Amino acid sequence: MLPFLFIGLFDLAQGLTVGKRLFNISLGGDLWLVFAFCVANIFAVLGIGFFISNFADTQQQAMFIAWFFMVIFILVSGLFNPIESMQKWAQAMTIPNPIAHFVTVMRLVLLKGSGWADIRYNFYVMIGLGVLFNALAVWTYRKTAG
Repeated sequence: MLPFLFIGLFDLAQGLTVGKRLFNISLGGDLWLVFAFCVANIFAVLGIGFFISNFADTQQQAMFIAWFFMVIFILVSGLFNPIESMQKWAQAMTIPNPIAHFVTVMRLVLLKGSGWADIRYNFYVMIGLGVLFNALAVWTYRKTAG
């Protein structure tokens, strides 16, 4: 998981740098919070990927299943429509959605300059999701002869 973690953090740093230098986007909050949350986010998303790969027979099938869930996660993440304007059942569906927490934290920290107290809930949920999905991935892993 470490190579994927480092690639994800490098991509984040690159994206923030381009946003600041090329588009002059002001970064309102503490970047250490952003990177710490992204570590938790990458941990959770990789757990989802490992969990999906345990049930897929081929790489193509795993990629399709992951794509299917990512499209749904993006649509109900609050990126396009605020989570608060969704119906209550749809708001509850965003709790296990790592992208919803990512969008919320990036808006809070980078745009509003929020601190730890404001993102603590999202951070703990993301850590919980990471532990849950990685535990499920380890639990459902089966060795195959070959």
